[in-house]
Amino acid sequence: MRAVLEGHLGARVVEAISERGGFSPGVASRLRLSDGRRVFAKIVSREANPDSPELHRREAEVLRQLPDGLPVPRLLSLFDDGTWAALFLEEIPGRSPRLPWDPHDLHRVLSAHERLEGRLTPSPFPAPSFLDRHAPILTAWREYAAGSRAGDTVPPDIDPWFRGRLDRLVELEERLPCALQGESLLHCDLRADNVLLTDDAVYFADWPHACRGPAWADVVLFLPSVALQGGPGPAVAFEESGLGRSADPEDVNALLAAVAGFWVRSGRRPAAPGLAPVRPFQRAQGDAALRWLRDRLERP
Repeated sequence: MRAVLEGHLGARVVEAISERGGFSPGVASRLRLSDGRRVFAKIVSREANPDSPELHRREAEVLRQLPDGLPVPRLLSLFDDGTWAALFLEEIPGRSPRLPWDPHDLHRVLSAHERLEGRLTPSPFPAPSFLDRHAPILTAWREYAAGSRAGDTVPPDIDPWFRGRLDRLVELEERLPCALQGESLLHCDLRADNVLLTDDAVYFADWPHACRGPAWADVVLFLPSVALQGGPGPAVAFEESGLGRSADPEDVNALLAAVAGFWVRSGRRPAAPGLAPVRPFQRAQGDAALRWLRDRLERP
């Protein structure tokens, strides 16, 4: 496979530095080629995980349609033989945010994301909406409520406060179609491992989940991971975000409830092939999202 990819690139790989972080079961490496070029490579086979190559294909489709000049690594080429998918991207000579989250790094990321959304509103291409892509999986509270009537209930390790408020959680989940009206192009998977910082810019990588919605939605999806990786509480960081301050509070509660339910349920399922670290991370994100949601719902 290496020989095939070197043929695709038109040069030999003389150095490969593997990048840590993320959840893909495939290669994520900075490559130096024999002709002096440097590229970032993301390579995976469906044997490692049957769904992962499709994510690379989808990311290539998004990157081809983004306008020039955005703080996003440019797509150089895609290799796809049906079993293997390899994305070759512009190498960004940056670093990941410091963990535990450094307040200055977080401020840079939130400010850069707000500027990016200003350039991605309206979406520069007809991307699917958030609900088109995710509505079928954002039904956990409704399913728990239906199960409780049959003797099943919310997982026993969840804060009992939520078990007594299933009707409210169902109400919020059902509000989602109204809450997520918006025409911005969302990244939908912001995390520390999908951000690169240089001295003068912040780059946003890994775009297979891009879809349309309100610009503030990315911030809601992002902040639970910040909290569990040592950053400030989501309430504090959300208030710092200009996008967060512009959002309708009940719309925020609706998205937060829906994704918290998804993470709670998914994080307690068996690991997917090649993706063992995903479930613990989802579970931790769900716990962080629930703490934030309870804080919001208990406010006067």
